[in-house]
Amino acid sequence: MEVLRPTLIRIGGRIYRKNLIQEQAYHPEEEEDFYAGPGDSADEPCDAFVVEETEKGFQCRVEVPSPLYKYIIGKKGETKKRLETETRTSISIPRPGVEGEIVITGEQHGGVVSARTRIDVLLESVRKKQPFTHFLSFALNQPVVQERFLQFKEQVLEKCSKDPGVSSSLFQNPAKLHLTLGTLVLLSEQEIRKACELLQRCKEDFVDQITGGSPLTVEVAGVEYMNDDPAMTDVLYAKVHMKDGSDRLQVIADKLVERFVASGLMLKEWDRVKLHATVMNTLFRKDPSAEERSSSAPGKSSCKERESFNGQNILKLFENFSFGEVQLDSVRLSQRFSSDASGYYATSGQLMFS
Repeated sequence: MEVLRPTLIRIGGRIYRKNLIQEQAYHPEEEEDFYAGPGDSADEPCDAFVVEETEKGFQCRVEVPSPLYKYIIGKKGETKKRLETETRTSISIPRPGVEGEIVITGEQHGGVVSARTRIDVLLESVRKKQPFTHFLSFALNQPVVQERFLQFKEQVLEKCSKDPGVSSSLFQNPAKLHLTLGTLVLLSEQEIRKACELLQRCKEDFVDQITGGSPLTVEVAGVEYMNDDPAMTDVLYAKVHMKDGSDRLQVIADKLVERFVASGLMLKEWDRVKLHATVMNTLFRKDPSAEERSSSAPGKSSCKERESFNGQNILKLFENFSFGEVQLDSVRLSQRFSSDASGYYATSGQLMFS
């Protein structure tokens, strides 16, 4: 435990310090305690949200997806009661499953601000532990790539099936070949709508200028592995690059993720997007519908679920294997664990290049 270097959480442009001393093991029906920076949080300025003055005092509304209500309520209502007692406020929460606003009321302005701040910090931590529901993707499942992928699979099984761990269960579904830009936790229709609107703003702000309103021609060729030892491979992926040698695809990916992280809809994981198309994944062995992220929630290890394979021969024999060219004409907001008529992930929204 880094007592002198505690975890910092950024909310609404302000930075809060997580109370590591009170933190306990995470349980779905319980909540974590946080300390919102030095001093009394009741004195925090509330420029990140609106506090209204009423006849009986002050009031603040906060939109929270219904699946997160239980974390504010806590086990047997203990979290809500403690928040109300310590901040001298009343917290009204909609019925379970009913989307709406949580309303904080109190006689003192500082108490309402304190309650809202503590709820924000709590929800920020809880949200990080939720399994992702959607992801931004470029679809690579065009017919020529699917056909070449099936040839790749056939040749790998023909030449490398005796290598430890190699089997047909490791291969991606060809209809779902894609590039993942980043994952999102969208827990309500309103959050999905917000993500779709942000995609359209990105189109207007920079995507149209970069693409010139035309599809991007991308070549999918060569294979690489994710971890340090090719003899113990978890994920094997196909590499992608722009046919014209430019970095336009990388620039679009990085800018999109930057915008979504800034909006709070996506967590920052890497300095830049690693453009790759998963072709083999040990998670597929037990669950063909598994996604690229190896765990159902951030911070949870999935080592027990994975059984690596020896990819040394595959890497040597298929180092320059060509999966073909793709015309990328959109970025999709794809829904996890879903399929559309083509077999690809269901699309909640998309940004079209033309």
